[in-house]
Amino acid sequence: MIAVDTHYDHIVVGGGTAGCVIANRLSADPDRSVLLLEAGGRDNYAWIHIPVGYLYCIGNPRTDWCFSTDAEARLGGRALAYPRGKVLGGCSSINGMIYMRGQARDYDGWRQMGCEGWGWDDVLPIFKRSEDNAAGADEMHGVGGEWRVESQRLHWDILEAFQAAAEAAGIPRIEDFNRGDNEGSSYFKVNQRRGVRWNAVKAFLKPARNRRNLTVVTSAHVRRLIIENRAVAGVEFEVAGEVKTVRCRRETVLCAGAIGSPHILELSGIGRGEVLQAAGIPVLHESRDVGENLQDHLQLRCAYKVTGIRTLNERANSAFGKATIALEYALSRSGPMSMAPSQLGVFTKSDPSFETANLQYHVQPLSLEKFGEGVHLFPAFTASVCNLRPQSRGSVHGLDPDHRRQPAIRPNYLAAEADRRVAADAIRLTRRIVEQAPLRPYRPEEFKPGPAYQSEEELVEAAGAIGTTIFHPAGTCRMGADPGSVVDTELRVRGIANLRVADASIMPTIVSGNTNSPTLMIAEKAAEMIRRASR
Repeated sequence: MIAVDTHYDHIVVGGGTAGCVIANRLSADPDRSVLLLEAGGRDNYAWIHIPVGYLYCIGNPRTDWCFSTDAEARLGGRALAYPRGKVLGGCSSINGMIYMRGQARDYDGWRQMGCEGWGWDDVLPIFKRSEDNAAGADEMHGVGGEWRVESQRLHWDILEAFQAAAEAAGIPRIEDFNRGDNEGSSYFKVNQRRGVRWNAVKAFLKPARNRRNLTVVTSAHVRRLIIENRAVAGVEFEVAGEVKTVRCRRETVLCAGAIGSPHILELSGIGRGEVLQAAGIPVLHESRDVGENLQDHLQLRCAYKVTGIRTLNERANSAFGKATIALEYALSRSGPMSMAPSQLGVFTKSDPSFETANLQYHVQPLSLEKFGEGVHLFPAFTASVCNLRPQSRGSVHGLDPDHRRQPAIRPNYLAAEADRRVAADAIRLTRRIVEQAPLRPYRPEEFKPGPAYQSEEELVEAAGAIGTTIFHPAGTCRMGADPGSVVDTELRVRGIANLRVADASIMPTIVSGNTNSPTLMIAEKAAEMIRRASR
């Protein structure tokens, strides 16, 4: 086991995307000592690095916390698997690798809520600075940073046909989703280098691992923050069956994600009084928004059988097909094994009243019942669509003082009437796209949710039957200028000194797209704030 000192200038809790970034940036100053604590293991599992390996990482206790939600009333009482990375690199080690910033209006909306310094013009330079875009630099993109962005290395005629159908339905083709307004269709750019996953460990942690002032401890389960005189003085954690206490001279940063960060705050006595009391945890500081404001993108996986065109289903279900897939990847790092879970993206409006795109499609040349299961035996594609700006709000709350017990995760999907209306409209729009001429030769036949669902009430029921998480929880340690927010606009926890939160949990409202790269930006901004505050 790695030797751990008794004191550090900074303790970073969570070795996911945000934790890797902050550990790198803070330890770049040789006068700061940094301890990074990660509850998972190292990213030395081969399937982490082969892009299609997400199928073997999600639901695998080696790399995934294997959380589940409580039963969701609007999803037919189903409890959903809720994957979160349990490994260095966090979700960047098991996610879909999609490079997405969201929309300019997301960040300008944060600024309009009072979060000064978080508008699009403020965050765009941060995105660019950490970026290494294979297409080169321009006014919207950077090169030379740590976060590699490349085009995907694949081609599917069924995806081309869907894109053409979307165009026929009035959705234009665009080249780039990351210029502030992502409305249109294009292929997702991915965090890969030559067909291999590029996670936060490769980008940020490995370049810093030889620094003498950085200590990284894996399999370290944080039990609680040590709070003295309303300030964090250290962290208590468990590793190899031994409980350790480490003191912090400057600041501790929670980077444990939208599930882990509020849970650690509650384990430490910070949160809603009635929640903590019910869990048997003494209340040290009342902060009523801890664990509240949970937002997630609910994906509706609409699926269609086709004929006369190739999909991954038939390739993956034959011995010859599997052999050619493996050979293609071995020889050129391309083909299905290099695939992100979703390849073609479409951003559009569920109705014209929306100012900007409020729907995102992840289109795939395959179909399956759920992640972790094999693809169907028949040719098919999936057009998964999610509401980018849900109004429903859920919660994450600890149930007892045991840090190893999963907190209660209650996303509360489709609770808002507006979300139910968008869900019904999304299924209707999907059908309209699929009915267009470019897809007609392949005779698409809807089998999820199925053509029997037609009325508004039936379509809402269908959304509840096929809806599932797209793995984007956010908002549970809300940032705000108001005194009720969990953290202020400098990400400092209100009422407790020497403590910040820097991950997707601080988002006041969820961004309009995939959340990994926005989390990286949040971490970059947090590191700047910490360095500035303790020069």
